[in-house]
Amino acid sequence: QGRLVESGGGLVQPGGSLRLSCAASGFTLRGYAVGWFRQAPGKERERPFGVSTSDSRSFYKDSVAGRFTISRDNAKDTVYLQINNLQPEDTARYYCAAAWQVYADPLLTPEGQWGYWGRGTQVTVSS
Repeated sequence: QGRLVESGGGLVQPGGSLRLSCAASGFTLRGYAVGWFRQAPGKERERPFGVSTSDSRSFYKDSVAGRFTISRDNAKDTVYLQINNLQPEDTARYYCAAAWQVYADPLLTPEGQWGYWGRGTQVTVSS
């Protein structure tokens, strides 16, 4: 059974950087879009803030564009999320998910469309 595994979270000071990984196990990410989601403490999980489509195009919400970068290594079935200039409001549990089909605007793809999910990795930004 396929699954995704996130890693790379941790405690970081404001202004710091992290690289999160999303690795597929039991299936290949080729042909899938991969989305990144986050859930802040006490809040619901948002729609994806970033999506890498199967043809490696990347889409970002305005709120993270310029600080977040998604990349893919299809040979390793892994997608990465580079986060720079982390701020306390970035504190959240970060999840990745894979979908075979996404909306024309991938950022609007609802959670039910994403077939594979990871369990998340915690990112805490604090001094």
